[in-house]
Amino acid sequence: MLVQRVSGAMRGALDASGVNILSASGPASEQSVRHLHFHVVPRWANDGISTWPAGRSEYQLAGDPGTRLAEYLAGGQHHRS
Repeated sequence: MLVQRVSGAMRGALDASGVNILSASGPASEQSVRHLHFHVVPRWANDGISTWPAGRSEYQLAGDPGTRLAEYLAGGQHHRS
């Protein structure tokens, strides 16, 4: 896969000690271009970048999210467009 090749090249050619592979899907994820694309970001220790959310979503789900996901996947349903 191209993403793996670019990731490996960043580690080798740029001496990156890590790589973040990011993708956003759907308007609520701040996806700005409506097609599948990945951001491959080289990382180094203490580079000042944080890719993890600093807080929790305020959105409230009814029921247990794990159970809802398992039931959805077991039913063979697919993601809504």
